[in-house]
Amino acid sequence: MSKQNLNRTEKTKQLALSGVMLALATVLSFIKVFEWPFGGSITACSMLPIAILSYTYGVRWGLVSGLVHGVLQAVLGATMSQAFAGQGAVNVILILILDYFVAFSVVGAAGMLKNKLKNHTLAFALGTAVAVFMRYVVHVVSGYIFYRSYAEWFFGEVMVGDFSAMLMEKCNPELLGLIYSVIYNAAYMLPELLLTAVAAGLVISLIKPVRQEMLRNRTAQK
Repeated sequence: MSKQNLNRTEKTKQLALSGVMLALATVLSFIKVFEWPFGGSITACSMLPIAILSYTYGVRWGLVSGLVHGVLQAVLGATMSQAFAGQGAVNVILILILDYFVAFSVVGAAGMLKNKLKNHTLAFALGTAVAVFMRYVVHVVSGYIFYRSYAEWFFGEVMVGDFSAMLMEKCNPELLGLIYSVIYNAAYMLPELLLTAVAAGLVISLIKPVRQEMLRNRTAQK
């Protein structure tokens, strides 16, 4: 087989695998491991397929894959979400950009430590954890900008207790809104971070065909 045909075959394989992984990520995003009554849910490692694409084909491809996944989430999930209630047209667009396009794109940075750490299991698990944490940060920023007015409801009706009462007494509305966003998003994003990082380590270390495919392209990613 000529080099040109080989490259064409590899590109076709890359596109096919990416399509499968994006479909898998979408399906997993609808499987809720746990859902908080006040909003936010932990999915069945729905970000892992995007992380695998990033580690296999490089961060650039991972970022693009994450963006496509974000667009799919916006189309399939945003229409059923209450996140846009009471928001103007400009805010809706900005929420879509931050909470969907940017937040899911950064998950594609999971391959950032490939060829930087000798232990691929550690590199993939740690890179995935960092990428998911980056998504968490984006949600915190978005939550503070668009939803900080929910802080009094959250601390007054959901997290009722001495700690909440102290926050409401001591903090000004801006700081209370930031703390609200940090806690609200941490409630579902940090457990998902842990689950996804552990799953990433298990997948690359225990499933040999997946590991071989993820490492086979490492020379091309240097």
